[in-house]
Order: sequence, then structure tokens, then C-alpha cells
Amino acid sequence: MRKNILVIGGTGLVGKVILRILQRRNADYNLFVGSRQSGNTANDLIIDVNSPKTFECIIHNKIDLIVMCTKDSKNEVLQFAIQNKVGYIDITKPTPDLTVAYNLAKANQHNIHSHIVFSSGWMGGIVASLVDCMESDKSKIRETSLYIYYSVKDLAGKSSANFLAENVCKPFVVYRNNEPQKVKHFLNSEKFDFSFGIGKRQAYNLDVPDLFILNQIEKIPTVSVKITYNSKFITSLMGYFQSLRIFNIMSLRERQLMFGSSGNGDQTVFEVVVKTQDKTKKISLQSVKGQAELTAFSTVLHIEKMLSNTLLKGNYFSHQIHSSQEIYEALESYAAINIKTS
Repeated sequence: MRKNILVIGGTGLVGKVILRILQRRNADYNLFVGSRQSGNTANDLIIDVNSPKTFECIIHNKIDLIVMCTKDSKNEVLQFAIQNKVGYIDITKPTPDLTVAYNLAKANQHNIHSHIVFSSGWMGGIVASLVDCMESDKSKIRETSLYIYYSVKDLAGKSSANFLAENVCKPFVVYRNNEPQKVKHFLNSEKFDFSFGIGKRQAYNLDVPDLFILNQIEKIPTVSVKITYNSKFITSLMGYFQSLRIFNIMSLRERQLMFGSSGNGDQTVFEVVVKTQDKTKKISLQSVKGQAELTAFSTVLHIEKMLSNTLLKGNYFSHQIHSSQEIYEALESYAAINIKTS
């Protein structure tokens, strides 16, 4: 039977790429686009995440799976999916929103009769799968670190920029030996030698959902995330602004402009380092088409798994629905992605 997939936020940057990759890989999927504006075809649905009355078209069009590519801070779509037994995957939630949504789904787990998948970790939620590639026995892992190379030349959606603009002055939690420690973005720098010709860069604190996922779900005692920009000057400027509390006196609009990316496309790179008692292992991943392509491709892998009829109904993080080998092999075979291990 043909599967009906609804991408809410399908007119946005990542949503468009998800639709493109799905169309190329799965010609038998029937794809719908949900947005607040009316479209030109019968598959363009008017959906406002803050207006549940607009969700009736989901039932009318017999949607099998909802893909959330836009912010749903009240979790109206999540609750609708659970109540109506519709599959659901979200790739948009920052850490605070993710914990709320996960707890909501967990509280309703006895009423879940579809697949509810949270995939808001870095680049479509693939970091935990890569950690599992390096060490499947999480009890052996003492520390996991994620290092991100971000280019302001890359195409980027508004959600991550807006999150940083809204939260750059607020502390967030990292974990040291299972003790939560409050830190701030763009402080506590360390030098890291990035792969793919980037070289040594200062990298600063960043809040991404993998902090919560790797410690609270996978029970890894020490977890940290650091980011560097393609411009060493911009990286240093971020640290300077935070240390001198300049972000505190900037308006929200000024911070949004500062964190926004208006490039035409560039590579994105991230590296995952796993330390056990006697070994240090690293996976380095480069997407030559940028972060939107990698996030979208990762999301498509999750969608395909959810529709494969091999997954029990229930509440998941995206890394829990695959074997790590499946994810690694899929990434390695994708033309725009390069992987190195050491």
C-alpha cells in the first residue's frame, strides 16, 4: 500500500531537501507539504501548528507519517499524532523543548499505537549511532565529545540561529562524571585538530540535544559539545562577546542578525570522540553540500526505517530505531558525505 507522508514545514530549507531526497529514493511514497500558506496542488495542505483545527486534513488525507520540520513549542502536533495513531518524527527541538516533548510522550507511552521518534540531535540525530559504531557497550565509555565546524557561508534555516539568539545569555547543562554543570555558550574553549584540511581551531561551548541524549538516555558519564566557525575571527569574537557580557546588552533582533547565516552553501564537518578506559576513538564526518543536506538525508533514513514494517510501535530516539552499522553504511555510500575513522 502506498505510504502518505506529510512534511510540516516542507517549504523551508531542510523540508525542501527532505522532499527532494524522498522523491529520488522512494517513488512510491505520496508526499504532502504542510504550511500556513495555501499551495498550488492537492498535496499542499494548510496546517498551522498552533491551530489544531487545521489538523483535520491529516486524517482526511490518511497520512501515515508526520515529519516535523518547523517549531511546535506547544506539542500540539505530537499530541494529535498520539491520539490519532499517526507516525511522527521531529527534527527541530532544542534541548529544553525536547525534554518536555519526550516526557510527554513517555507519560502517554501506553496509549502510543504508532511510531513516535525524536530526532533533534545534531544533523538529524545521528551522533548517538556513530558513538555506537565506536563502542556498542556504553558502560565502557567514560567520555564523549562532539566537535562542530560551522561555516557562515553555508545555507542554514532560521531555527538554530533563533535558538542561539534567544538563549546565548542563558546557562545550559553539560555533564562531568554524571554531575550536571551549568555553562554558557562560547566559553571554555579548547583547541581541537579538525579533519578534512581544516586544522587546529579553538572550539567553544554549544548546547545541542545530544548532551541530554548521551548522558540521560545512553548513560555516558561525561559529555560535551564544542563549536568553531570557519572564520577564526568570528569564533574569537563570539568568545569575546560572551566573556564581556556584550550579548546581554544586544537586542534579540541584533543577536538574530549576528547568528543568522546568509551564505550560498558550504561544507559542514563534525567529529565525535569516544574515550574508554584504554582507548580513544574518533569518527569524522564531512557533508560537502552542507548541513541541510546531511540533516535531510539522516531524516530520510529514519523515515524509511519507520515505514519498513520492521519496527515495533512505541516511543524512540532516532538512534534507537537502527543498527549503528545501517547508519554508517548508508552515510558512507552517500555521494555528498565523507567519513574518516581513527
